[in-house]
Amino acid sequence: MTHHDYDLIVVGAGSGGVRAARIASELGARVAICEMDRLGGTCVNVGCVPKKLFVYGSHFAYDLNDARGYGWSGEPSFDWRRLLENKNREIARLNAIYFELLERAGIELFRGRAELVDQNTVRIEGAERTATRILISTGGRPRRPDIPGAELALTSNAVFTLAALPKRMLVVGAGYIALELGSVFCALGVEVTIVHRGEEILRGFDRDLRCHLHNELEAKGVRIVLETQVEELRKRGPSIEARLDNGDTLETDFPLFAIGRTPNTLGLGLEALGVELGTRGGIVVDDDYTSSVPSIHAVGDVTDRVQLTPVAIGEGMHFAHRFFGESEFRIDYRNIPTAVFCQPELATVGLTEEEAWHHCPDVRVYRSVFTPLKLAMSERKERTIVKLIVNAEDDRVVGCHMAGHGAAEIIQGLAVAMKAGATKAVFDATIGIHPTSAEEFVTLR
Repeated sequence: MTHHDYDLIVVGAGSGGVRAARIASELGARVAICEMDRLGGTCVNVGCVPKKLFVYGSHFAYDLNDARGYGWSGEPSFDWRRLLENKNREIARLNAIYFELLERAGIELFRGRAELVDQNTVRIEGAERTATRILISTGGRPRRPDIPGAELALTSNAVFTLAALPKRMLVVGAGYIALELGSVFCALGVEVTIVHRGEEILRGFDRDLRCHLHNELEAKGVRIVLETQVEELRKRGPSIEARLDNGDTLETDFPLFAIGRTPNTLGLGLEALGVELGTRGGIVVDDDYTSSVPSIHAVGDVTDRVQLTPVAIGEGMHFAHRFFGESEFRIDYRNIPTAVFCQPELATVGLTEEEAWHHCPDVRVYRSVFTPLKLAMSERKERTIVKLIVNAEDDRVVGCHMAGHGAAEIIQGLAVAMKAGATKAVFDATIGIHPTSAEEFVTLR
């Protein structure tokens, strides 16, 4: 039997890779992990965490205005640099925690770029190490447009290191990253224009929620231009001019492209080893996260499937238990709850109304649009929408959707109910907490 330096080498110390490494080590495996950048991956450094901190920071603009209706007065000021510095301090703290977790688990950390030499060998900064299994968890990177002047465009990563707030921001794309960052900067006083090639924002989400959110964003001052694409970017003095395919031009200080993410597989040597890649460069894996080369595995965004941090973590756990343990930890890809932390935030779990009609013989739809009590004494006119989708055949709730303050926290709880198979009758029999927005879900008739 061939002896290797490790039982497992993990390439990429993001959420999925670190979780897989820790579980494998706890199960007795000899584990090493390599990372060329900061520990924690996209989520900790240029994704979920700093974005949510920015969302919190920007939402105070609305909260402080609401406070006037409750008797508070005074003129607050905002310091972008302080927000940035405090965000950096928090990210550094999390980086240190990741390091401590790896160290405590007895996992050897190698810093540097990794390349696979063969099916059991990884070269890291010139030094080769071998392992029985190799796990790729290198995540993804923001996609750039293939247009003239593309080098003038920035990606979501640049937002987290901006030295100063721009006056005008052009956001290309209308997925969750585009809307979240557009909302943040709009709340901070930036003139935001969103340009999207589709007929509506947030493709794949429930149509009622998409349209509701569109209206709420425009009410806050975000300009949304649909069925339009940017064809060229040109430098015009201190500004950048975007030429659109409808003949119009837009001037901006900060062109941000949020048009999706590409799996980080370049330079890893995968194709030379016969590892099958998908059309967009993601590693193709089976139900146990094994690639076309049996000793090479992949989890998380690099597989180009469900690009969510908790999913990557779950996949890392599945992998570790499958190959180094005995338990059958499995991920259920149905009914994965997700949120868009724009303002107002949107959260959802289960089927959209359109999807339900394709999966169920008959569907019942329950919907409510209302003004939250918190805004009753505020000048802000933001509305909340909640929606339940029910399979009429067995009364089972197959979709829960909400756009409004606290949506993510509420939908997370409802995801548990759906996982347990709750019916509309169960929702109806549940006593609501009054007065809350959450109680709307148990009073829908």
